[in-house]
Amino acid sequence: MSMTDILVSPHGAQLTNIFLMDRNSSVMEFFPKGWLKLAGVGQYVFHWIASWSGMRHQGAWRDPNGENCTYSEDDRRCMSIYKNGRIGYNETYFSEWARNVLNEVKTMKLGKSQSNGSASSSNGCMC
Repeated sequence: MSMTDILVSPHGAQLTNIFLMDRNSSVMEFFPKGWLKLAGVGQYVFHWIASWSGMRHQGAWRDPNGENCTYSEDDRRCMSIYKNGRIGYNETYFSEWARNVLNEVKTMKLGKSQSNGSASSSNGCMC
């Protein structure tokens, strides 16, 4: 984990490992449909951990499409349907979000390496 530049993951317990990442790393977190409305403050936990650890939380993509719930949108019973649903029905939207975040991180990393003069480091990688 300490060598990870960008961690891409759905929201969940696996993200607790982000505290093992480098301070200049980034986290891309995504959520299933309905999460914003029903999850409460728990949806911000990994954003807070990343911020407190000196990492960048690169956005929280929320799937605008997904499983349909037979109950009203505000009904807590929908949470289990959304939580177990497939993420990424709208592949175009997800791809655009991921591309934008990855380009932002790449630009940030290149800018830091050029300002530090490390672009000509011994490993020869300009990526």
